[in-house]
Amino acid sequence: MARSASPMSRSTRNPSLQIFDLADLAQFTKEGLYATTSSKDFHLFYVGRDDVHEILKYLLARANVSLYLNMFGYDDEELNDECMRCASDPTITTLITLDKSQAGGKHEKTILDSDMGKDPAAFNTHIAIGQSATHQITHTKGGVIDGRVGFEGSTNWSNSGEGTFVTKGRPGGPRYKAQNNTLAIFTDPDTISRFTAELVAEHFAASGGGVQGNPDSPRPSRAASARRSKATTSRVD
Repeated sequence: MARSASPMSRSTRNPSLQIFDLADLAQFTKEGLYATTSSKDFHLFYVGRDDVHEILKYLLARANVSLYLNMFGYDDEELNDECMRCASDPTITTLITLDKSQAGGKHEKTILDSDMGKDPAAFNTHIAIGQSATHQITHTKGGVIDGRVGFEGSTNWSNSGEGTFVTKGRPGGPRYKAQNNTLAIFTDPDTISRFTAELVAEHFAASGGGVQGNPDSPRPSRAASARRSKATTSRVD
């Protein structure tokens, strides 16, 4: 019988967010530090000024317990690799929601086709591609990691969405481009809990759950029903 990973081996495999502090991300800002009056549980970062890509990679690389994500615009291979690491690890609870209209784009489709080819079981179990509960785009751009850290904002995962060619906190370089986007990182428990619940609801809607009471809404697939059953009987981190 295969032995499950011990807490020691898991912590060795990846750094942990259990001791995370917002000050850990100050290194990715233009200034390299926060003001003395800055909040202890909320900080807003700016694409083109701060290294938003490295902030997201720093957080996702430390996911060891759970990942709840809804991302409109999913064109970043490095961040996708971290998401699929979570989806492929049975010890990490993972729900990833993507927008149907964006998933058909050339770059995003290439990433998703590759994910499906490498690990179809993980892809089909943990990733839902669809719409909102009222059949609109699913436009959330955020997530909750390990029940400890949340992020949300206008930043989509793409070169211009996150800002490209950022070196040591300074944007610039050949072909540099950056959209006007923001990324909020927060750690207060109430917002983490409420956002997690919302992300779970959005995942089920995208899976095909439809709007309650609407006879024209599509019926959920068996895989979506299984995910719903598992989530309602498991603790949300």
